[in-house]
Amino acid sequence: MEVKIVNKSNHRLPEYATAGSAGMDLKANTTEPFVLKPLERQMVPTGIHIGLPEGYEAQVRPRSGLAAKHGISIVNAPGTVDADYTGEIKVILINLSNEPFVVNPGERIAQLVVAKYERVEWDEVAT
Repeated sequence: MEVKIVNKSNHRLPEYATAGSAGMDLKANTTEPFVLKPLERQMVPTGIHIGLPEGYEAQVRPRSGLAAKHGISIVNAPGTVDADYTGEIKVILINLSNEPFVVNPGERIAQLVVAKYERVEWDEVAT
């Protein structure tokens, strides 16, 4: 499936690491490193804009390596990018550890998974 993408970052397009990968890495699009203090959260730009077809969403998920090794996660995991959203994808990182964590430009900060979804129509019934 093809998805329109605008890359305003300083990095290559998100890509799958292996043939079996479900998600693509999103990278921090910053010009300088920054410190994420313990229990601090920050919205990190990726420079990526996507145009999904109707019936699809993109999920922004934590990277397991960052979570396991450094306690770095995403506040609203998974974050949802709706098909009608065309703004920049940003990641709300949080440091759940007791140690400061340095986020470097180009750091892989999250996974992006594109998924199909169904819309429902309610059929309200009596109990």
